[in-house]
Formats: sequence, C-alpha cells, structure tokens
Amino acid sequence: MIATLVQLALAPRFRTLRYRCAWALYAAIVVVGAIPGACADLGDYASGFVLHSLAYAGLTFLLFTGSTGNARQRAIKAVLTAMAMGAFDEFVQSFFPYRTADVLDWLVDSGASVATSILLATFLPKDCTDR
Repeated sequence: MIATLVQLALAPRFRTLRYRCAWALYAAIVVVGAIPGACADLGDYASGFVLHSLAYAGLTFLLFTGSTGNARQRAIKAVLTAMAMGAFDEFVQSFFPYRTADVLDWLVDSGASVATSILLATFLPKDCTDR
C-alpha cells in the first residue's frame, strides 16, 4: 500500500496527473469558498490558518512533483503558481458579500507554499527532482 502511494506521489509517469490534480484541487477550493456558509462550517473543524496552510501545502506538493526541471526550478514554479492561486482566490472572495479578501490569508498561503517547496527541494531524493 505504501509503495503504491509513493509511486503516485513521486513516479515520473504520474507527473501530469499530479499537476492536473493541483488545478482540480484549486478549483474545488474556489468553488467551496463561494458557497455561503461552507467556510464557516469548515471553521468548526480547524482554524483558517490551518485550513489555508494545509490546502496550499498540498497544492504546492502537487505542483512541485507535477512539474519538470531540477529541484530549484520546480520550487520556484510551484511557489509562484501557488502565490498566484492564493491571490486570485482572495480576489474572487472580494466579490461575495459574505466573504472578505484578506492579505493575511494570502500571506499564510504563500508561507505554506515556500516552506513546502523548501522541504521538498531539500529532502526529496535527487532522482525524483531532476527530470
């Protein structure tokens, strides 16, 4: 079971799938954020800080492992993409009267992305990052 999960998470043949999953996850984040009361319901289980951190760390993992290049190039691409995603999500929230766009949320998104990219670039095996 663990070997299968490692294959899905790191195997080069699933790179495109991981990248597409990142965009699907992002779309789900934006859609769920637009549902009245959905974020308040999620707040019963975890704080906004935790939710933003986990969501954007997951997105960054999928973007990092779904892109090509060496570890540094992947990290830069993943962080810049996640930062743009977070900014757009906050922008979309500004159009809903029951939501507010918050720069602090974007900073949490960006911080989680940077931290995740640093960890992945540092600790993933070299053969997983140099393709």
